[in-house]
Amino acid sequence: MRLPATPLLSVVIPSYCEGSGVIETLDVVAGVLRKAAIPHELIVIDDGSTDDTWSFLENACATYPRLRAVRFSRNFGKEASIWAGLRHASGDAVLVMDADLQHPPGLIPEMYRIWREARVDVVEAVKTHRSREPLLNRLGARLFYTLMNRLSGFDLDRATDFKLLDRRAVDLLLHLEERNLFFRGIVAWMGFERAQVSFEVPERAHGRSKWTLVKLAGLFTRSITAFSTLPLQLITLAGVLFLLFSLILGTKVFAQWWMGEAVEGFTTVILLLEIIGSLLMLSLGILGTYLARIYEEVKRRPLYVEAAVLASEPSDRPPMVDPDEAPAGSRPPETRA
Repeated sequence: MRLPATPLLSVVIPSYCEGSGVIETLDVVAGVLRKAAIPHELIVIDDGSTDDTWSFLENACATYPRLRAVRFSRNFGKEASIWAGLRHASGDAVLVMDADLQHPPGLIPEMYRIWREARVDVVEAVKTHRSREPLLNRLGARLFYTLMNRLSGFDLDRATDFKLLDRRAVDLLLHLEERNLFFRGIVAWMGFERAQVSFEVPERAHGRSKWTLVKLAGLFTRSITAFSTLPLQLITLAGVLFLLFSLILGTKVFAQWWMGEAVEGFTTVILLLEIIGSLLMLSLGILGTYLARIYEEVKRRPLYVEAAVLASEPSDRPPMVDPDEAPAGSRPPETRA
C-alpha cells in the first residue's frame, strides 16, 4: 500500500484511575510528536475509572487538539481498552502505549522512522531488563513467559504492549472474532515482518500499578488457554502413566497372591487414592477452564460498552469496522464534540 508523504499516526493510550496523570501523559506525548513533526491523533480509553480521570479528559477535549476520549461503562480490562482504541484509530499506523509514562514517549519518533523506512508491519519496543521490578514480579514474569514459550512456541520474554502497528496489521486484528484477547500474544501469532527497539523501563511518572495478584493470575490463565492446548494433552499423558503404573502394581500384587504371600500395603492404597483423586480434580479443573473459554466465546457478548465519546474536533474518518460486523452494544450511545 502506498503511504502518503506524511502518514498519520494514531496513539492509543488505555488508562484506568490515572487522575491528573493522564494530562501529564498527553502533554509529554503530544510535545514529542509536535517536535518530531509527526501528524497524529491521540485516543485515550478510560477503562471505567472510579476517580476523576474522565473529568480531566473532558477538560482536555475542550482545549486539546486532535484528542478523542472514550469512556467505558465499567472496567472491562486493558485488552478491551486496546481493542477499543484500535477501532477508533484512523491513522496509517497505530501506536499503543501505557498511560503511566513507563513506555518512553521519546522512543515514538524512532519507531515511526523504522516503520516508514524498513516498511515492516510491526515495530515493537522490548525491555532491556527487569531489574527495576520487585523480585516477585520478575519471578512471576519469568515463569509466565517460559511457560508461554514452551506451550505455545511464542517467545514473549521482555515483550510489552508498547508497539507500533501498520494499518494492515490493525485491520487484521479488528477482524478477529476472539473474545479472550491477549494483545502481545496475538501480535506475535500474526507473524508479520517486525522490527525491535530496546528501552529501559523508567519509574512510574504518577500513580501506582493497578495489577493485583488476582488480575495477573487471570491474565496468565487466559493467555495460556488462548494459545495452547498442551494442558489438555498433559491430562492424557498423565492418564497413560497412571495406567502403566497400575498395570505394574497389579502384576506385583497378583504375583504375591499366587505365591501365597500376604498382600499388605494399606498406607500405599490410601496414598494412591489421594494421588489419583488429586489428579482427577486437577484434570477437571483444566477441562473446566477450557470449557469456560468456549462458553465466553459462544455467548458473543461485546468486548466492552462505551458510555461516552468526546472529540476535540469533528472526525470525518470512515468507520474502521463494518457496522454489521461490529459486536452489538460496542458502539457508543452518544458522541459529543
